[in-house]
Amino acid sequence: MTTDTIYGLVLAGGESRRMGRDKALLVRDGQSQLAHIAALLKGITERVFVSSRQDQQDDPERSRFENIVDRYEGIGPIAGILSAMDAHPNADWLVVACDLPNIDEVTLSFLIANAKQEQPFTAFKSNHDGLPEPLCALYRCGSDAIIRRFVEDGIVCPRKILMRSDALLLEQPNPVALDNINTPDDLAGSVLEAAS
Repeated sequence: MTTDTIYGLVLAGGESRRMGRDKALLVRDGQSQLAHIAALLKGITERVFVSSRQDQQDDPERSRFENIVDRYEGIGPIAGILSAMDAHPNADWLVVACDLPNIDEVTLSFLIANAKQEQPFTAFKSNHDGLPEPLCALYRCGSDAIIRRFVEDGIVCPRKILMRSDALLLEQPNPVALDNINTPDDLAGSVLEAAS
C-alpha cells in the first residue's frame, strides 16, 4: 500500500532505567527534549504524536501533545510503533526516539527525501557498526504486517527486524545526529541537562 501521508511519532515511552530520570523531560534551550523533537517533526510531517505508556499519559509534558498510548506490553519500542500503526493504519510513520540530542531537521528531511516507496523501512546506517538505526526511521503504511510476523516469532528488537527485512539503509548526512544518551555520563557530554 502506498500513501502520501507521513505522520511523526516521538518515542517517549521508555523507562529510562540507566539514565535514572525521564529522558523525554531532559531540557535543551529551555524546552524539553520531547518538545524539541516534536517541533522538528511538526515542520516536516502532517501530524505529530507522542508514544507513551499507560502510566505516562497524564504526565503534564506529554499531555501537551497528541498521545498514542502503547497497546502492547513487554516488547519495548516496537509497542509504540505498532500502536501508532494501529491508530492510523493509512499513514507512513517517521519514528524518532526522544533520546537523540543531536537530531536535526536536515537529517529527518534527508530520510524522507531518499526513502523509496516500495521499501517498507528506510533507516540510517549506524556510524558505529553499519547496522540499521531503527529509532530514527520511516515505517511505511502496511509494514506493520512484517513487524507482527517477527513479534509472533519472539523477535521484538527493532534493529533485528530491520536487519532481517527489506530495509533501505542510508548514510547519515550529519555523522553525530543519531548519537543517543542513555546514562548520566552521556548526559554530561551533551547539549541536554536535567530539569531543575
